[in-house]
Amino acid sequence: MILVQKLGSIQVIKDYAQLPQVSCYACEINQVFLHLITNAIDALSTGIGELFESNQAPTIRITTEIDTTNTVVISIADNGVGMTDDIKQKIFDPFFTTKPVGQGTGMGLSISHQIITEKHKGSLECKSSPGEGTTFMIKIPFTIS
Repeated sequence: MILVQKLGSIQVIKDYAQLPQVSCYACEINQVFLHLITNAIDALSTGIGELFESNQAPTIRITTEIDTTNTVVISIADNGVGMTDDIKQKIFDPFFTTKPVGQGTGMGLSISHQIITEKHKGSLECKSSPGEGTTFMIKIPFTIS
């Protein structure tokens, strides 16, 4: 709801699986979602990936699933311009940003990575290639009770 105004013409596709109850720090997880979706919106403002049809709408896809290792996987993907390997290697570094001066602190992904890895004992992964968009995957383990 916080980002509805910022979405503009961006299409959001939600594909949620049935998930078990996961013990987590809800406020911190919401902060991670906010960072990742804001970054996807910002990436889409620079254009659609070159490998996509030029008439394709800017899209963010949010999916949830359970993998075979008792892990909840939440993916946030955009069809933006993507990132080079050089940029991907730095994205979780504190103060690293690809945004113009004054438009980003470079702390969002660093903080998000810390929340997922340290507080939730999970992982935050990024898959991206130039022209192919970007997908961030949050993986949080859970125990079956």
